[in-house]
Amino acid sequence: MPDRQPLILDVDTGIDDSLALLYAAASPDAELVAVTCVSGNVDAQQVAQNTLAVLELAGRGDVEVALGREVPLVRPLVTTPETHGPRGLGYAELPPPAASLSKRHAVDVLIDEARRRPGELTLVTLGPLTNLAIAVLREPELPRLYRRYVLMGGAYRSPGNTAPTTEWNINVDPDAAKVVFSAWTAARNADPSIARPVALGLDVTEKAKIVPDHIVALARRAGSTPDDSLALAGGEDPMHATRSVASNPIVRFVADALRFYMEFHSRYDGFFGAFIHDPLAVAAALDPTLIRTEALTVDIELSGTLTAGETVTDWRRVWKKPPNVDVAVEADAEAFLERFVERVGRLAAERAP
Repeated sequence: MPDRQPLILDVDTGIDDSLALLYAAASPDAELVAVTCVSGNVDAQQVAQNTLAVLELAGRGDVEVALGREVPLVRPLVTTPETHGPRGLGYAELPPPAASLSKRHAVDVLIDEARRRPGELTLVTLGPLTNLAIAVLREPELPRLYRRYVLMGGAYRSPGNTAPTTEWNINVDPDAAKVVFSAWTAARNADPSIARPVALGLDVTEKAKIVPDHIVALARRAGSTPDDSLALAGGEDPMHATRSVASNPIVRFVADALRFYMEFHSRYDGFFGAFIHDPLAVAAALDPTLIRTEALTVDIELSGTLTAGETVTDWRRVWKKPPNVDVAVEADAEAFLERFVERVGRLAAERAP
Protein backbone atom coordinates (compact mmCIF):
# COMPACT_ATOMS: atom_id res chain seq x y z
CA MET A 1 0.00 0.00 0.00
CA PRO A 2 1.55 3.33 -1.05
CA ASP A 3 1.67 6.24 1.36
CA ARG A 4 -1.75 7.86 1.41
CA GLN A 5 -1.82 11.60 0.75
CA PRO A 6 -4.53 13.49 2.65
CA LEU A 7 -6.59 15.57 0.21
CA ILE A 8 -9.30 18.18 0.49
CA LEU A 9 -11.14 18.78 -2.79
CA ASP A 10 -13.04 22.01 -3.42
CA VAL A 11 -15.49 21.31 -6.25
CA ASP A 12 -18.30 22.73 -8.39
CA THR A 13 -19.46 19.25 -9.31
CA GLY A 14 -20.27 19.05 -12.94
CA ILE A 15 -19.23 16.18 -15.16
CA ASP A 16 -15.45 16.30 -14.89
CA ASP A 17 -15.57 17.08 -11.14
CA SER A 18 -17.65 13.93 -10.70
CA LEU A 19 -14.96 11.92 -12.49
CA ALA A 20 -12.34 13.53 -10.26
CA LEU A 21 -14.29 12.43 -7.20
CA LEU A 22 -14.42 8.87 -8.56
CA TYR A 23 -10.69 9.00 -9.27
CA ALA A 24 -9.89 10.18 -5.75
CA ALA A 25 -12.16 7.52 -4.25
CA ALA A 26 -10.48 4.88 -6.43
CA SER A 27 -6.89 5.89 -5.63
CA PRO A 28 -5.07 3.81 -3.01
CA ASP A 29 -2.63 6.70 -2.50
CA ALA A 30 -5.38 9.18 -1.56
CA GLU A 31 -6.95 9.86 1.82
CA LEU A 32 -10.05 11.88 1.00
CA VAL A 33 -10.42 14.07 4.09
CA ALA A 34 -13.33 16.28 2.99
CA VAL A 35 -15.00 17.83 -0.03
CA THR A 36 -16.15 21.46 -0.09
CA CYS A 37 -18.68 22.82 -2.56
CA VAL A 38 -18.80 26.10 -4.49
CA SER A 39 -20.99 27.50 -7.23
CA GLY A 40 -19.61 27.25 -10.75
CA ASN A 41 -20.77 24.67 -13.27
CA VAL A 42 -24.09 24.67 -11.40
CA ASP A 43 -25.27 26.45 -8.25
CA ALA A 44 -23.68 25.37 -4.97
CA GLN A 45 -26.81 23.66 -3.63
CA GLN A 46 -26.91 21.40 -6.70
CA VAL A 47 -23.14 20.94 -6.48
CA ALA A 48 -23.56 19.63 -2.94
CA GLN A 49 -26.28 17.15 -3.91
CA ASN A 50 -24.24 15.96 -6.91
CA THR A 51 -21.17 15.53 -4.73
CA LEU A 52 -22.99 13.52 -2.05
CA ALA A 53 -24.58 11.29 -4.70
CA VAL A 54 -21.32 10.61 -6.55
CA LEU A 55 -19.46 9.81 -3.33
CA GLU A 56 -22.22 7.37 -2.37
CA LEU A 57 -21.94 5.75 -5.80
CA ALA A 58 -18.22 5.32 -5.09
CA GLY A 59 -18.88 3.83 -1.65
CA ARG A 60 -17.56 6.92 0.13
CA GLY A 61 -20.69 8.28 1.75
CA ASP A 62 -18.58 8.67 4.88
CA VAL A 63 -16.62 11.64 3.46
CA GLU A 64 -17.62 15.01 4.90
CA VAL A 65 -19.23 17.26 2.28
CA ALA A 66 -19.63 20.94 3.18
CA LEU A 67 -21.59 23.67 1.41
CA GLY A 68 -19.72 26.91 0.75
CA ARG A 69 -20.49 30.35 -0.57
CA GLU A 70 -23.22 30.34 -3.21
CA VAL A 71 -22.23 33.44 -5.23
CA PRO A 72 -18.91 34.92 -6.38
CA LEU A 73 -17.24 37.59 -4.26
CA VAL A 74 -18.27 40.55 -6.41
CA ARG A 75 -19.85 39.50 -9.70
CA PRO A 76 -23.16 37.81 -10.43
CA LEU A 77 -23.11 34.03 -10.69
CA VAL A 78 -23.02 32.49 -14.15
CA THR A 79 -23.43 28.72 -14.56
CA THR A 80 -23.05 26.49 -17.62
CA PRO A 81 -25.97 24.09 -18.16
CA GLU A 82 -25.13 23.92 -21.86
CA THR A 83 -21.84 22.21 -20.98
CA HIS A 84 -22.80 20.04 -18.01
CA GLY A 85 -26.58 19.69 -18.27
CA PRO A 86 -29.30 21.31 -16.16
CA ARG A 87 -28.24 19.46 -12.98
CA GLY A 88 -24.55 19.25 -13.78
CA LEU A 89 -24.15 15.53 -14.46
CA GLY A 90 -25.09 15.36 -18.13
CA TYR A 91 -27.52 12.53 -18.86
CA ALA A 92 -26.58 10.64 -15.70
CA GLU A 93 -29.16 10.12 -12.98
CA LEU A 94 -28.33 9.07 -9.45
CA PRO A 95 -30.65 8.35 -6.54
CA PRO A 96 -31.01 11.10 -3.91
CA PRO A 97 -28.10 10.78 -1.48
CA ALA A 98 -28.73 9.24 1.90
CA ALA A 99 -25.95 11.24 3.57
CA SER A 100 -26.46 14.79 4.76
CA LEU A 101 -24.32 17.84 4.33
CA SER A 102 -21.87 18.75 7.04
CA LYS A 103 -22.99 21.18 9.69
CA ARG A 104 -19.77 23.06 9.03
CA HIS A 105 -19.45 25.70 6.34
CA ALA A 106 -16.94 24.91 3.60
CA VAL A 107 -14.72 27.82 4.64
CA ASP A 108 -14.58 26.47 8.19
CA VAL A 109 -13.58 23.06 6.86
CA LEU A 110 -10.76 24.56 4.77
CA ILE A 111 -9.41 26.45 7.78
CA ASP A 112 -10.09 24.00 10.60
CA GLU A 113 -8.65 20.95 8.87
CA ALA A 114 -5.49 22.84 7.87
CA ARG A 115 -5.04 23.99 11.47
CA ARG A 116 -5.68 20.48 12.75
CA ARG A 117 -3.06 18.90 10.48
CA PRO A 118 -0.55 21.67 9.67
CA GLY A 119 1.88 20.85 6.90
CA GLU A 120 0.10 17.60 5.98
CA LEU A 121 -2.84 18.35 3.67
CA THR A 122 -2.92 18.93 -0.07
CA LEU A 123 -5.73 21.19 -1.21
CA VAL A 124 -7.05 20.74 -4.76
CA THR A 125 -9.50 23.31 -6.13
CA LEU A 126 -11.50 22.17 -9.16
CA GLY A 127 -13.89 25.11 -9.45
CA PRO A 128 -13.94 28.87 -8.88
CA LEU A 129 -11.77 30.01 -5.97
CA THR A 130 -14.53 31.69 -3.97
CA ASN A 131 -14.36 29.47 -0.89
CA LEU A 132 -10.57 29.56 -0.73
CA ALA A 133 -10.48 33.34 -1.11
CA ILE A 134 -12.76 33.79 1.89
CA ALA A 135 -10.77 31.22 3.85
CA VAL A 136 -7.42 32.92 3.21
CA LEU A 137 -8.86 36.34 4.06
CA ARG A 138 -9.98 34.91 7.40
CA GLU A 139 -6.77 32.94 7.98
CA PRO A 140 -3.75 34.49 6.25
CA GLU A 141 -1.58 31.62 7.51
CA LEU A 142 -3.40 29.16 5.22
CA PRO A 143 -0.58 29.02 2.61
CA ARG A 144 1.77 27.94 5.39
CA LEU A 145 -0.70 25.46 6.89
CA TYR A 146 -1.28 23.49 3.68
CA ARG A 147 1.50 21.23 2.46
CA ARG A 148 0.61 21.87 -1.17
CA TYR A 149 -2.04 23.65 -3.19
CA VAL A 150 -3.01 22.44 -6.67
CA LEU A 151 -5.63 24.14 -8.82
CA MET A 152 -7.35 23.42 -12.08
CA GLY A 153 -7.72 26.88 -13.51
CA GLY A 154 -6.36 29.37 -15.99
CA ALA A 155 -5.13 29.55 -19.56
CA TYR A 156 -1.46 30.42 -19.46
CA ARG A 157 -0.29 29.97 -23.03
CA SER A 158 -3.42 28.71 -24.71
CA PRO A 159 -6.78 30.12 -25.81
CA GLY A 160 -9.52 30.35 -23.23
CA ASN A 161 -12.65 28.24 -23.15
CA THR A 162 -15.00 30.94 -21.81
CA ALA A 163 -13.74 34.10 -23.49
CA PRO A 164 -10.85 34.24 -25.97
CA THR A 165 -8.23 34.45 -23.20
CA THR A 166 -10.03 33.19 -20.10
CA GLU A 167 -10.71 29.78 -18.56
CA TRP A 168 -14.02 28.97 -16.86
CA ASN A 169 -13.01 28.52 -13.21
CA ILE A 170 -11.06 31.78 -13.08
CA ASN A 171 -13.61 33.63 -15.21
CA VAL A 172 -16.53 32.84 -12.87
CA ASP A 173 -14.85 34.59 -9.92
CA PRO A 174 -11.69 36.43 -10.99
CA ASP A 175 -11.78 38.56 -7.83
CA ALA A 176 -11.44 35.41 -5.73
CA ALA A 177 -8.56 34.19 -7.90
CA LYS A 178 -6.81 37.53 -7.39
CA VAL A 179 -7.20 37.19 -3.61
CA VAL A 180 -5.83 33.64 -3.61
CA PHE A 181 -2.85 34.29 -5.88
CA SER A 182 -2.00 37.45 -3.91
CA ALA A 183 -2.22 35.61 -0.60
CA TRP A 184 0.20 32.88 -1.67
CA THR A 185 2.53 35.49 -3.16
CA ALA A 186 2.58 37.49 0.07
CA ALA A 187 3.12 34.37 2.14
CA ARG A 188 6.08 33.28 -0.01
CA ASN A 189 7.60 36.76 0.14
CA ALA A 190 7.63 36.37 3.92
CA ASP A 191 8.72 32.72 3.86
CA PRO A 192 10.19 31.32 0.62
CA SER A 193 9.92 27.78 1.97
CA ILE A 194 6.15 27.88 1.35
CA ALA A 195 5.39 25.96 -1.84
CA ARG A 196 4.08 27.85 -4.84
CA PRO A 197 0.59 26.88 -6.04
CA VAL A 198 0.67 24.32 -8.86
CA ALA A 199 -1.69 25.40 -11.63
CA LEU A 200 -3.02 23.07 -14.31
CA GLY A 201 -4.54 25.26 -16.97
CA LEU A 202 -6.08 24.50 -20.33
CA ASP A 203 -2.54 24.24 -21.72
CA VAL A 204 -2.32 20.74 -20.21
CA THR A 205 -5.85 19.73 -19.22
CA GLU A 206 -7.00 19.82 -22.83
CA LYS A 207 -4.45 17.08 -23.50
CA ALA A 208 -6.53 14.80 -21.24
CA LYS A 209 -9.01 13.87 -23.96
CA ILE A 210 -11.25 10.91 -23.19
CA VAL A 211 -13.01 9.15 -26.09
CA PRO A 212 -15.53 6.28 -26.33
CA ASP A 213 -12.80 3.65 -26.57
CA HIS A 214 -11.64 4.63 -23.09
CA ILE A 215 -15.13 3.92 -21.76
CA VAL A 216 -15.10 0.52 -23.46
CA ALA A 217 -11.77 -0.20 -21.72
CA LEU A 218 -13.23 1.02 -18.43
CA ALA A 219 -16.19 -1.33 -18.75
CA ARG A 220 -13.95 -4.27 -19.56
CA ARG A 221 -11.73 -3.49 -16.55
CA ALA A 222 -14.86 -3.43 -14.42
CA GLY A 223 -15.98 -6.80 -15.77
CA SER A 224 -19.04 -5.16 -17.29
CA THR A 225 -20.43 -5.28 -20.81
CA PRO A 226 -19.15 -2.21 -22.66
CA ASP A 227 -21.62 0.55 -23.35
CA ASP A 228 -23.07 1.28 -26.79
CA SER A 229 -24.61 4.72 -26.19
CA LEU A 230 -21.38 6.66 -26.70
CA ALA A 231 -20.57 4.80 -29.92
CA LEU A 232 -24.06 5.39 -31.29
CA ALA A 233 -24.03 9.06 -30.30
CA GLY A 234 -20.69 9.36 -32.06
CA GLY A 235 -22.18 8.13 -35.32
CA GLU A 236 -21.53 4.39 -35.28
CA ASP A 237 -23.96 2.45 -37.47
CA PRO A 238 -26.57 1.03 -35.05
CA MET A 239 -26.83 -2.11 -37.19
CA HIS A 240 -23.16 -2.81 -36.48
CA ALA A 241 -22.96 -1.75 -32.86
CA THR A 242 -21.68 -4.69 -30.86
CA ARG A 243 -21.76 -3.06 -27.44
CA SER A 244 -24.68 -3.31 -25.06
CA VAL A 245 -25.88 -1.20 -22.16
CA ALA A 246 -23.37 -1.26 -19.33
CA SER A 247 -24.59 -3.26 -16.37
CA ASN A 248 -22.20 -1.74 -13.84
CA PRO A 249 -23.56 1.35 -12.01
CA ILE A 250 -20.28 3.29 -12.08
CA VAL A 251 -19.65 2.51 -15.75
CA ARG A 252 -23.25 3.43 -16.52
CA PHE A 253 -22.83 6.73 -14.69
CA VAL A 254 -19.57 7.60 -16.44
CA ALA A 255 -21.02 6.79 -19.86
CA ASP A 256 -24.21 8.78 -19.29
CA ALA A 257 -22.38 11.78 -17.87
CA LEU A 258 -19.74 11.82 -20.57
CA ARG A 259 -22.18 11.37 -23.45
CA PHE A 260 -23.53 14.86 -22.73
CA TYR A 261 -20.01 16.29 -22.47
CA MET A 262 -18.92 14.56 -25.67
CA GLU A 263 -21.92 15.91 -27.56
CA PHE A 264 -20.98 19.41 -26.36
CA HIS A 265 -17.40 19.03 -27.57
CA SER A 266 -18.62 17.56 -30.84
CA ARG A 267 -20.67 20.72 -31.44
CA TYR A 268 -18.04 23.25 -30.40
CA ASP A 269 -14.62 21.60 -30.71
CA GLY A 270 -15.00 19.23 -33.64
CA PHE A 271 -14.32 15.89 -31.93
CA PHE A 272 -16.48 13.31 -30.19
CA GLY A 273 -14.78 13.09 -26.86
CA ALA A 274 -14.25 15.26 -23.81
CA PHE A 275 -11.52 17.08 -21.93
CA ILE A 276 -11.50 15.74 -18.38
CA HIS A 277 -9.69 18.65 -16.78
CA ASP A 278 -10.40 17.96 -13.11
CA PRO A 279 -9.37 14.31 -12.81
CA LEU A 280 -5.98 15.25 -14.28
CA ALA A 281 -5.52 17.85 -11.54
CA VAL A 282 -6.28 15.27 -8.84
CA ALA A 283 -3.97 12.74 -10.48
CA ALA A 284 -1.14 15.31 -10.64
CA ALA A 285 -1.69 16.24 -7.00
CA LEU A 286 -1.18 12.58 -6.10
CA ASP A 287 1.67 12.02 -8.55
CA PRO A 288 3.53 15.21 -9.59
CA THR A 289 5.60 13.22 -12.12
CA LEU A 290 2.57 13.28 -14.44
CA ILE A 291 3.27 16.94 -15.21
CA ARG A 292 6.21 19.25 -15.84
CA THR A 293 5.92 22.76 -14.42
CA GLU A 294 7.65 26.08 -14.95
CA ALA A 295 7.95 28.70 -12.19
CA LEU A 296 6.32 31.87 -13.51
CA THR A 297 4.84 35.16 -12.37
CA VAL A 298 1.07 35.22 -12.85
CA ASP A 299 -1.51 37.89 -12.07
CA ILE A 300 -5.27 38.06 -12.61
CA GLU A 301 -6.86 40.72 -14.81
CA LEU A 302 -9.97 42.19 -13.18
CA SER A 303 -10.96 45.24 -15.20
CA GLY A 304 -10.23 44.44 -18.84
CA THR A 305 -13.22 45.03 -21.09
CA LEU A 306 -12.42 41.89 -23.08
CA THR A 307 -10.01 40.12 -20.74
CA ALA A 308 -11.42 40.12 -17.19
CA GLY A 309 -10.41 36.80 -15.66
CA GLU A 310 -7.29 36.35 -17.79
CA THR A 311 -4.32 34.68 -16.07
CA VAL A 312 -1.69 37.15 -17.26
CA THR A 313 1.60 35.24 -17.34
CA ASP A 314 5.04 36.82 -17.57
CA TRP A 315 6.71 34.29 -19.86
CA ARG A 316 9.58 36.68 -20.77
CA ARG A 317 10.12 37.86 -17.15
CA VAL A 318 9.64 41.51 -18.12
CA TRP A 319 8.08 42.28 -14.71
CA LYS A 320 11.26 41.11 -12.97
CA LYS A 321 9.16 39.76 -10.10
CA PRO A 322 9.79 36.47 -8.31
CA PRO A 323 7.70 33.61 -9.73
CA ASN A 324 4.56 32.94 -7.73
CA VAL A 325 2.97 29.95 -9.54
CA ASP A 326 4.29 26.63 -10.83
CA VAL A 327 2.43 26.45 -14.14
CA ALA A 328 2.03 23.04 -15.72
CA VAL A 329 3.47 23.15 -19.24
CA GLU A 330 3.45 19.43 -20.10
CA ALA A 331 1.37 16.45 -18.99
CA ASP A 332 1.64 12.74 -19.64
CA ALA A 333 -1.97 12.47 -20.73
CA GLU A 334 -1.62 8.91 -22.00
CA ALA A 335 -0.31 7.64 -18.66
CA PHE A 336 -3.04 9.55 -16.83
CA LEU A 337 -5.85 8.13 -18.99
CA GLU A 338 -4.50 4.60 -18.53
CA ARG A 339 -4.44 5.20 -14.78
CA PHE A 340 -7.96 6.62 -14.84
CA VAL A 341 -9.31 3.54 -16.63
CA GLU A 342 -7.44 1.19 -14.29
CA ARG A 343 -8.39 2.89 -11.04
CA VAL A 344 -12.00 3.76 -11.76
CA GLY A 345 -12.48 0.42 -13.50
CA ARG A 346 -11.18 -1.39 -10.44
CA LEU A 347 -13.47 0.65 -8.19
CA ALA A 348 -16.40 -0.17 -10.48
CA ALA A 349 -15.56 -3.88 -10.27
CA GLU A 350 -15.39 -3.72 -6.48
CA ARG A 351 -18.70 -1.85 -6.31
CA ALA A 352 -20.54 -4.15 -8.73
CA PRO A 353 -23.86 -5.47 -7.35
